Amino acid sequence: MTTTPKKKPRAARRSFDPFGGRREDMRAARKAMVLQGGGALGAYQAGVYAALSETELQPHWLAGVSIGAINAALIAGNAPEKRVERLREFWHLVSSGPAQRLPSWLGDRTAQNQWSAAMASLVGIPGFFEPRRSPSLWMGGAAPLLSYYDTAPLARTLERLVDFDRINACEARFSVGAVDVRTGNSVYFDNTTHRIGPEHIMASGALPPGFAPVRIDGDDYWDGGIVSNTPLQYVLDVHPRSEPLVVLQVDLFNARGEMPRTLAGVMERQKDITYSSRTRMNTDALAANVNLQQAIAELISKLPPHLRDDPAVRAVQAELTHEPIDIFHLIYRDKAYELESKDYEFSRAAVEEHWEAGVRDMRRTLANPETLRSRAAPNGVTTFDLCEPGVERIKRPGLARRRAGSP
Repeated sequence: MTTTPKKKPRAARRSFDPFGGRREDMRAARKAMVLQGGGALGAYQAGVYAALSETELQPHWLAGVSIGAINAALIAGNAPEKRVERLREFWHLVSSGPAQRLPSWLGDRTAQNQWSAAMASLVGIPGFFEPRRSPSLWMGGAAPLLSYYDTAPLARTLERLVDFDRINACEARFSVGAVDVRTGNSVYFDNTTHRIGPEHIMASGALPPGFAPVRIDGDDYWDGGIVSNTPLQYVLDVHPRSEPLVVLQVDLFNARGEMPRTLAGVMERQKDITYSSRTRMNTDALAANVNLQQAIAELISKLPPHLRDDPAVRAVQAELTHEPIDIFHLIYRDKAYELESKDYEFSRAAVEEHWEAGVRDMRRTLANPETLRSRAAPNGVTTFDLCEPGVERIKRPGLARRRAGSP
């Protein structure tokens, strides 16, 4: 009688490769979509998801800050076949004001954008916010108010477009970032630890002094972008290092830009640098830290057996070893007609342009041979920026390269 040899446990069958790490097919990895804050520019994120929805690649985890939290809720809070429809409905609603839908023949496009932004400041945005009409505003900075605008319309919009029972059923993990007003600490509301409601989304987007803090369980919260405009660090901190991860990081402010020539250009450039620099710094620092840990783990594997096999050394090596993490970085880069008010300029023309840019960049990234191919991925963090025409920026553990080529 013959017996079938028992398979060795998974951990025993996977050998440690000091040159490439454990070998993983990244198509099978857990996938997270990380969405930055940026107001009206968030239509770009909606376009990115619209293109992603055309594939079988659905995110297992949605994490957002500010407008990214709203987009994340619209995705996680709807059935897959309804998600793009709900995103479209939201972005059509917030660009439906009379000043936002001027015909193209009526004046210069830049002037129309300026008018749209000015009217957003004066009368608000449909389904999003409206100005407070209080005589105390005449007191200026001494007014006993905490914001210029009321976001009650957003609460009604979220309740109509988002199924919070679906979010709380944890079909996908869901995390949104906010800041505790009193402590200044970053806080994440996660459906694995909290029951998520409209108030958590609104807290993540309560940018002062425009929007008032949102009270949740006796504490008050402002927009998470005050501390960090991207939830990437949270995702990497809480994701188990023993599991591979693919991150689609969608950012709305571009660190690269031309020298401004006007005061308006100075303000726009300052805004880009302020919000993108934190993201770039966080991404680079996180990748460098993880890759340093991985390099130490690989050095430990080269120790003589009597040292390498010591239980304490093996425990340290296990703590320093990270399964592969691939970060695909999409950044809104289009500059046509953009003003310093681009994050609160919700004209229909601008929203549609942002959406189409997201669709284009996601399709370009998905078409790149480097994207999610079945390959042996090195342990540690690899970052990809594949959607800028003619340039691919890829940083692998221990290796950085910038390669010109077709998008």
